[in-house]
Amino acid sequence: MRFDAATAECLVFTRAEGLLSAFAHDLKIRVETFTLVVDDVTGAVSAELDAASLRVVGALRGDEEAPGLLAAGDLQTIAATMRDVLDVQRYPTIRFRSSAPPEPAAGDAGLRIAGKLDLHGTVGDVAIHASRQGGWYVATTTLHKPDFGIRPYSAMLGALRVAADVGVRMAIPLS
Repeated sequence: MRFDAATAECLVFTRAEGLLSAFAHDLKIRVETFTLVVDDVTGAVSAELDAASLRVVGALRGDEEAPGLLAAGDLQTIAATMRDVLDVQRYPTIRFRSSAPPEPAAGDAGLRIAGKLDLHGTVGDVAIHASRQGGWYVATTTLHKPDFGIRPYSAMLGALRVAADVGVRMAIPLS
């Protein structure tokens, strides 16, 4: 089965931290260009994402979207910062390849998908948890940016920064 942004969804979630984090925004970001392939027989998973296609959906308060918190200028600044932090000119593609068939996750009804992620020129191990949620398979993981050579964004002498961990959520329809 093959999926892309027209048939599936890939989101990234960032959190602000630091002394001045109350003046910053947690963000929900959509990956607008990607392909995801799931082998019907083996369950092998592969994905390619265009690093330059990340777009801010909006700010979050907790886990809820907070419309109107970001002005158009904020969105442009954040987009430019994301492209710079990810160095999309040098590393335009993010790739994931599962390294083994999915296996039952410990303690629940989901699956664990282990694989290799090529991000920012660094290849690292990633474990993804996948489960059925309504009419979707939803896969989630947390990435620690420094593990992939990405220095988390920081401003005001570190009093405001983006947390080193980001959440990633991909959803594909059951049928």
